[in-house]
Amino acid sequence: MLILGLNMFHADASAAIIQDGKVLFAIAEERLNRVKHYAGFPALAIQACLDAAGAKIHDIDHVAVGQDTDANLQKKVRYALANPAKLLNFIRLRRRKEEMRDVRALIAKSLDCGPEKLRFKEYRLEHHIAHIASAFYSSPWEQAAGFSYDGSGDFVSTMMAHCDGTDVNVLDRVFLPHSLGSFYTMICEFIGYNKYGDEGKVMGLAPYGKDTYVEQVRELLMTSASGFELDLDFFQPLGSNEGMQIKPDGTVGLARHFSGRMTEMFGPPRDPATEITQRDMDLAYAMQHCFEEVFFYLLNELHKRVPMENLAMAGGCALNSVANGKLFGCTPFRHTWIQPAAGDEGLAIGAALHTYHSVLKKPREHAMKNSYLGPEFTDTRIESSLQSAGVKYQKLERGPLLDHVAANIAGGGVVGWFQGRMEWGPRALGNRSIVAHPGRPDMKEILNARIKRREWFRPFAPSILEERQAEYFEHDHPSPFMLHVYKIRSEKRDELCAVNHVDDTGRLQSVARDENPLYYDLIRAFERQTGIPVLLNTSFNENEPIVCKPEEAIDCFQRTRMDAIAIGPFLALKSEN
Repeated sequence: MLILGLNMFHADASAAIIQDGKVLFAIAEERLNRVKHYAGFPALAIQACLDAAGAKIHDIDHVAVGQDTDANLQKKVRYALANPAKLLNFIRLRRRKEEMRDVRALIAKSLDCGPEKLRFKEYRLEHHIAHIASAFYSSPWEQAAGFSYDGSGDFVSTMMAHCDGTDVNVLDRVFLPHSLGSFYTMICEFIGYNKYGDEGKVMGLAPYGKDTYVEQVRELLMTSASGFELDLDFFQPLGSNEGMQIKPDGTVGLARHFSGRMTEMFGPPRDPATEITQRDMDLAYAMQHCFEEVFFYLLNELHKRVPMENLAMAGGCALNSVANGKLFGCTPFRHTWIQPAAGDEGLAIGAALHTYHSVLKKPREHAMKNSYLGPEFTDTRIESSLQSAGVKYQKLERGPLLDHVAANIAGGGVVGWFQGRMEWGPRALGNRSIVAHPGRPDMKEILNARIKRREWFRPFAPSILEERQAEYFEHDHPSPFMLHVYKIRSEKRDELCAVNHVDDTGRLQSVARDENPLYYDLIRAFERQTGIPVLLNTSFNENEPIVCKPEEAIDCFQRTRMDAIAIGPFLALKSEN
């Protein structure tokens, strides 16, 4: 049985294909069309899924979409009627979405085939149920508490559930306009970060702030009997687009979230072109602090209703790795399984798995062992790409390749590491990574000057051998998808100075050998040369989506000041190119 899951006409459009309950392949459209957070129809991703499964579209039995415009319709209508100025926009948007509901016609057009060849059944799943399904059905657990939270989806911002066997039983929803994601986005915009996806950047700014504004910001976000509420005086009225604009070219824009009350309380908003002030840092600190308070409150309430230690979590806010790292000390949950594609691209997997398990009542037999669900390329294809680009290279056996790369990194080099199947989700996890020495005081500046050009306050991440994590970090819960931030032990901070953030933390990736043998052995090779079982790991890109194809990796190597690229079994040095 083949099921195709889709996230379409929503940020981070994507497709995934599962066969008899096992995820075979999954990819976000942005990795193929190179438009970051692309929000149109995932035509290229659908074709990539079919190619990976060796299937044609007429082989697909079911198509599941992680969005249902009819979900919570009564709440939407009630809100629209209470806000007459938004009613016309609401009607227009609903009409536009109705035009996009014909999945059969959209697929037939994108694949240039007759609709009569399509025999699949269609299913639509509410946004946050799809999020929770993407985490729970990928986990190894028979039971768990389910939690999803983000900006918005199908008029809901937060969902709690009891996950049991093949069922996701919804316990509660928090409806718009109240949203932790909108709260975070609004303050990010106010301090000058107004692009979709900028929230992760400001999370790195928060530790530079002080608690100057915590009490004032706490007035904006309050816990309540329904979970939490925003003080809507500080927010622009929720539009029919739920705060997000999808442009005709598929790019995503944000409608302004903050009202004049923010200016009255905190002064004028920061122009993105101006210097970051202490006020902006203090607002970032207060935003993260108050976000965490409400997050932990919600999880504690969830635990009262689902009293177990396992937490399956997804949604865009689940990418807040700082909060994830603290939840073990602030809630009774002891184990988390967070979908590596916690954002909206993960809806494709969630919708497909929910159809298989909950709708069709098929048993659970497969857990997601790793995030390497994207495309891979043959040595022949890679070598051809190197030759076409005019790159001088050498082909090495596995052991010499690892030793050469480790030596380059140990000597202060910056290496592009392109191996195996591409990662699913926003994090580079050792297959589409740039790797460097974590213990060089100047490495952060070198990376930003030569390649990444990121803001000065954003940290780089450490990849550590899983069994060595407790030696270096103050928590031993694994973080295979780089979704937890933990304190670095005081005696190890100098050794990891290039990945040690200002608050002595690191957003780590714990690497197990059975999950990624080659990357694990690269870290081991580096440890043999330096005594450090850790690599600095950042995504293989330069202000673009993470590279997917060999040509993109080679182009990034050539146009930046990267010292080397290890791509498949081939090693190319900048000194020879």
